[in-house]
Amino acid sequence: MSDINKPAHQKELFGHPIGLYVLFFTEMWERFSYYGMRALLVLYMTAKTMQANGQSGLGWLEGEALALYGWYTMLVYLMSIPGGFIADRYIGQKKSVLIGAILLTAGHGVLAIDAIWAYFTGLGLVILGVGMLKPNISTMVGGLYKQNDIRRDKGFSVFYVGINLGSFLASLSVGLVAKFYGWHAGFGLAGIGMLLGLIVYIYGQRYLVHVGNEPTLEDKSNDISIATLMSQLLKSPIHLGIVGLIIAYAIYAGFTYAGADNWGYTALYIVIALVTGIMMMIYKNLNGQVEKDRYVVLLLSLLIVIVFWGCFEQMGGLMNLYAEQKTNRDLFGWEVPSAWFQSANPGFIILFAVFVANIWAKRKLKGKEAGSLFKMATGVIIMGVGFVYMVFASMEYEANGSSAMYWLVLAYLFHTIGELCLSPVSLSFFTKLAPARYMALMMGVYWAATGLGNKVAGVIGENASKAGELNIFGGLFIFAVTFGILVILLMKPLKRLTHGAEDKETIIHHDETEGFELSNH
Repeated sequence: MSDINKPAHQKELFGHPIGLYVLFFTEMWERFSYYGMRALLVLYMTAKTMQANGQSGLGWLEGEALALYGWYTMLVYLMSIPGGFIADRYIGQKKSVLIGAILLTAGHGVLAIDAIWAYFTGLGLVILGVGMLKPNISTMVGGLYKQNDIRRDKGFSVFYVGINLGSFLASLSVGLVAKFYGWHAGFGLAGIGMLLGLIVYIYGQRYLVHVGNEPTLEDKSNDISIATLMSQLLKSPIHLGIVGLIIAYAIYAGFTYAGADNWGYTALYIVIALVTGIMMMIYKNLNGQVEKDRYVVLLLSLLIVIVFWGCFEQMGGLMNLYAEQKTNRDLFGWEVPSAWFQSANPGFIILFAVFVANIWAKRKLKGKEAGSLFKMATGVIIMGVGFVYMVFASMEYEANGSSAMYWLVLAYLFHTIGELCLSPVSLSFFTKLAPARYMALMMGVYWAATGLGNKVAGVIGENASKAGELNIFGGLFIFAVTFGILVILLMKPLKRLTHGAEDKETIIHHDETEGFELSNH
């Protein structure tokens, strides 16, 4: 049957379902709003006045700002767990994404109001909105392709370009608007971007009728609810004991940690304890050794994700402040807005995404190692090497009182190449290994791991004033490279545990009468 006569949701464009491009543009505008606001967040909190327009920032200390930045960027992803569960159990991914887009539009709109209550209210709405949208839109991308369809990795790479196109446009435009018209004008522009994303998503529903729908009674009967998992946990003394130890430490942290957010850490550790309990019970409920072995590899991939983002997210915090305060930003007599440096990462992704993908494809054709775990470990190493340039920048600052812009650009280049090796691949790898009946919940756990990495990044940034930026950047380089090498050394036994999850992949097209058909090209 020709593609032109197929129903809208079965049509393809450039070899992929048209629904991919609907999700591409929805996510592009969502990331425009999120990264546009993120580029301003730490700068706004630490600024006292803005010279171009006199509009005040919050005037917070750097440690305070980086601490809130860490909590905020963690929570936007941690909320993916309830967001994934609500979709998986009750309303489906499609409605969850719609609700998330509405909450995000409202949140960014409120941030445009120049008042402290609006600032915290807006951040809260954005946290809830990302929690509903982020895990579920990624699940929908995976749902466009049948199991073992080799186009899945390419689909996620296309989707990832949309993420970074939105980020690139936001870092330039939102940063410029904030510089000349004020912080809240910048936040308002981010809100307009999210509104456009909402419109695109509503318009493109006819291309998404077969993915992200409400769970059927059969789906629910095959699903085990969080309440059931927790009930099973209460009947398992060993697993319950592990959770109890973490909760005991959480309470200890509340009484002994210094700072105003000591009880925030208590809440965080309790959440980690409950997630740990749920993850252990999921393992216990898996069917057969193959599912259990793949689940173990999946958990290791979460650790890789936490390590990567714990290092990488210095970009929006510590490195953002470094660009503002310690970098000579003079360019032909004009001072480059510090927020513009946030555009280097998505800009490099747009430039090098295909190049990096082709390198891995050529390796695979030559019979060399090109599995997802190897790519992820390589990404951590390359990202770690990027901190060498921040070490050089710190040495130049200590010697001259400022450092050149090219050190930041080089660091962002290596961070970007590392991200291209890890981030889109880890998303796709996760959908291959996660048990189908827990897919949305596990995608929530994936984004929660990303959020935990963000919090780790915030903690590292907070301690920069004590340890010194030179030591922080040097330590991140050594740790990331060592960790990546360790994963590569464990590659063979880990690949055996995946039981060929990435083997025998081919191109599979959707067909109206057969459901799915194989393609020979």
